[in-house]
Amino acid sequence: MPENSNCSSASSCDRSSCEGCPSKGGDKTSFQEPMNAFSNIKHVIGVVSGKGGVGKSFVTSSLAVQMTNAGYKVGILDADITGPSIPKMFGVHGQVVGNDNGMFPMESENGIKMISINLLMEDEEAPVIWRGPVIAGVVKQFWNETLWGDLDYLFVDMPPGTGDVPLTVFQSLPVDGIVIVTSPQELVQMIVKKAYNMANMMNIPVLGVVENFSYLKCPDCGKEIKLFGESNIDAVAADMGLKVLGKLPLDPAYAQVADSGKFHEMNNDFLNEAVNILKNI
Repeated sequence: MPENSNCSSASSCDRSSCEGCPSKGGDKTSFQEPMNAFSNIKHVIGVVSGKGGVGKSFVTSSLAVQMTNAGYKVGILDADITGPSIPKMFGVHGQVVGNDNGMFPMESENGIKMISINLLMEDEEAPVIWRGPVIAGVVKQFWNETLWGDLDYLFVDMPPGTGDVPLTVFQSLPVDGIVIVTSPQELVQMIVKKAYNMANMMNIPVLGVVENFSYLKCPDCGKEIKLFGESNIDAVAADMGLKVLGKLPLDPAYAQVADSGKFHEMNNDFLNEAVNILKNI
């Protein structure tokens, strides 16, 4: 039997060790990495998705901008090591510098601090071809070797799925809650529930769900066109006892500000409910 006799699946588990098992989440503090001595972060918020291509980095960046506009000190830890996009969205380029105490995060024009693998590489277009354990180690380094200073909120943009990086973040960082990002497609129920169930197994609160690509508004008549079909996110969220924190339209203007590196100019009022939830953590 595994060493963790409190594991909910101990009766059917044939592991010789519980190390790396997501069910080993009862005492989160025993696995947490220490915060950098020169950092003071009040809240850590994970942004996750069950699959790729739903706009998770877009939602992460939008939440960061909205909280900055509300007067809070904000940072983004880009934990999507093999598919980093946060720096480019904010027009942040170059390489971070550091000293004996750690690395200094770079900042967007509106003061959002960020760390990403793209800010450590000489060529930001070079692929990151690393195995899972190495990637997980980098995420830990981003947490405890970055001189974040004083932050009210640190958003962690995670890769899609329920693999090494989400497991590392949930076990190693003091996550106050997660926001699940999804889209209106039929797969939504399974996708949301995978992320929801992983968070529950790790004893991480789920703050709510954000639906991206909800509709496209016709620029001529204003009609909402449901490109991915009718949404059932309200029913799915209610079934799990979750709040819907926002429904975001598909808008070419969003892609334009991201591609031009001016995401700090974005004002996404569709996430006001999410902002209210974050303020009251």
